[in-house]
Amino acid sequence: MVGNAIMSMFDGLRYKNVFSPIHRIDPRAKFIYVCVLFAISLLFSQLILLLAILLLQVPLVVLAKVKREWFRLLRGSALFALIIFIMNIVSLYFYGSNQPIEIIIEHALAMSVRFIVLVESFSIFFLTTSPDMLSLSMEQMGIPYEICFAFTTAIRFIPVLAEEAQTIIDSQRARGLYLEGGNFIKRVRNYIPILIPLIVNSIRRSLELAEAMESRAWGASRKRTNLYVLRMGRRDYLFILISAAMLASSIYVWLAVKIPPLTQIIQNLT
Repeated sequence: MVGNAIMSMFDGLRYKNVFSPIHRIDPRAKFIYVCVLFAISLLFSQLILLLAILLLQVPLVVLAKVKREWFRLLRGSALFALIIFIMNIVSLYFYGSNQPIEIIIEHALAMSVRFIVLVESFSIFFLTTSPDMLSLSMEQMGIPYEICFAFTTAIRFIPVLAEEAQTIIDSQRARGLYLEGGNFIKRVRNYIPILIPLIVNSIRRSLELAEAMESRAWGASRKRTNLYVLRMGRRDYLFILISAAMLASSIYVWLAVKIPPLTQIIQNLT
């Protein structure tokens, strides 16, 4: 169950090469938007506002044509959101909280929704930004090429390792390996026949990558040139302006507006 959730999350973080308005936005503008969503989600702890932030991303997902991958990530992160919900319920109920159970449940739900918002915002960024364009944007921001290359290589290899892990799991299950039975220690031991070939294949792949880099004289020239140069246009500046407006309005609401709990709003309506 955990393995399926992790695989779904990896699928929701893999770049999808389609033609959409969101794909054409400069990676730097999209990264600013992701950082703004990250800050806003940490700024608020009210369930109603976090749900509004989550629903705010739906039009971008529709425009980007990545609905299926986005919902797969939503389904994969639901398990971890449930764990966060249970941990918050236990910690708030048994350790020093005198609040009503309705408020505790709402706060636990808010923390779960906050986690989903953080994951889903980065999902839109990685689904619509190719590793090549991401590396190029990082270079143009002044980050050394070695760091850019290491970062984009990790992004490329994580989905490959996830697929290879799933292939090894299916192969071992076909040979009679039972992963879900027994206590915790036995389950950990059951994963040893999966981890060993995965680690060996990862080392082999890294050696092949190192040989390919050496054969192409990687790092021989300190002054590198690129085929493309990213230039921000009106669409990108408009996207940054919208992100800045979202951050400014959120800070204003956080400072000047008192948002009541959702349970209180429901009680007032009834």
